[in-house]
Amino acid sequence: MADTDRLALPLLTAAQAQKEVTHNEALAVLDVAVQAVVVSIAPSAVPVAPITGQCWIVGAAATGAWAGRDGAIAAWTSGGWRFIAPFEGMSVWSLADATTARRSATAWITGTVSARRFDVGGQQVVGPRQPAVADPTGGSVIDVQARVAIGSVLGTLRQHGLISPN
Repeated sequence: MADTDRLALPLLTAAQAQKEVTHNEALAVLDVAVQAVVVSIAPSAVPVAPITGQCWIVGAAATGAWAGRDGAIAAWTSGGWRFIAPFEGMSVWSLADATTARRSATAWITGTVSARRFDVGGQQVVGPRQPAVADPTGGSVIDVQARVAIGSVLGTLRQHGLISPN
């Protein structure tokens, strides 16, 4: 039986008997994969009393029913465990971490947001890192407090990665 390329959903075939079985399996996979939410990320032990509909991202060296399924999404369904193989760019919400996990290559990246810019109310507030800004030096009038304040602002901008270090 052929499957779809990305989510491995079973496809119906011509003259197939019991098409509802194939269709229902595809719906079960979609129920897990679309707007995916997991209880937690990377446990290696199977939960003792899962509730129908709960999902986890299987941890490394998993045991029991999860053995050999490292990194997959494990969903407890009325028919038992179903596993979804993750793909590049797939995202899930982790209830335990209250953050998004995104699949990158062979690992789940948790809590990192990647973007080219950040807008609030249509105005860019964060964009690509800007060139280094030197600390104030020289001048005919030296205001120590102003230099300390400017140095503190520049240090914070460098620490947040908004401007390059000197």
